[in-house]
Amino acid sequence: MPKHNDSADNKEIFKKTIHNMEAAEAAMEFAEGKELASIKEKNERRKESIEELKDEIVAEEKSRINGYI
Repeated sequence: MPKHNDSADNKEIFKKTIHNMEAAEAAMEFAEGKELASIKEKNERRKESIEELKDEIVAEEKSRINGYI
């Protein structure tokens, strides 16, 4: 059975993704070479996820306001 898409889950995922991105940025100070490149790649994917989550959270809020949820 598929997991229900709960808007509260999206907000929690959003917060965790931002936290992980900030922690990775702090770790970049001590990284070099392949590790640094890996952190940068992961943070680029996190930025994309953050934008997608923002859009989804906004859409859910609009749906809630309009009575769809």
